[in-house]
Amino acid sequence: MSRTSRVRQIGWLLLLGACVALFLALTFQVNAVKSDVRLIERQIIAAERSKLMLETEFQTRASQQQLAAWNQVEFGYNAPRADQYVEHERQLAALGTPRGLGAPQPIRVAKADTGPVEDDSLFGDWMSDDEPSEGGQALAVAVVESQPAERLATSLAQRLARPASASVAMAEAAR
Repeated sequence: MSRTSRVRQIGWLLLLGACVALFLALTFQVNAVKSDVRLIERQIIAAERSKLMLETEFQTRASQQQLAAWNQVEFGYNAPRADQYVEHERQLAALGTPRGLGAPQPIRVAKADTGPVEDDSLFGDWMSDDEPSEGGQALAVAVVESQPAERLATSLAQRLARPASASVAMAEAAR
């Protein structure tokens, strides 16, 4: 081969190398611009969300002011004053009204002592084949015979008005 053909080959290789280098540089530049565009798009979306949140907050506050104006004009509602707050439970209880005639007694909760527990399992009472104890049957009979009106109470107020001793006795009889 001649010297000129060898120089041509080297020239083409250098030109091809330069084109590949320019192509790679252009690809990196395009990817950098794409990354910047994506970042700016995320910032735009975040700004739009922030704008929407601020608009919602503004509308909410405007409607609160409108509701406050309606409450004051239409219903006569006002914000609580400092003298309307109570310091402790006794002051709050003093504001209450006495029970009316025929109102049920207030519900009081107490723990009934049922004696020693024979079976600790959850379903032990249901699974046993033993009959209820004689004391339990006698207690149930005494409750049923002494208080037939309470046994037949159907409304919630009547059931809640039952004395606690009858409720405990009926629970003991049901076991």
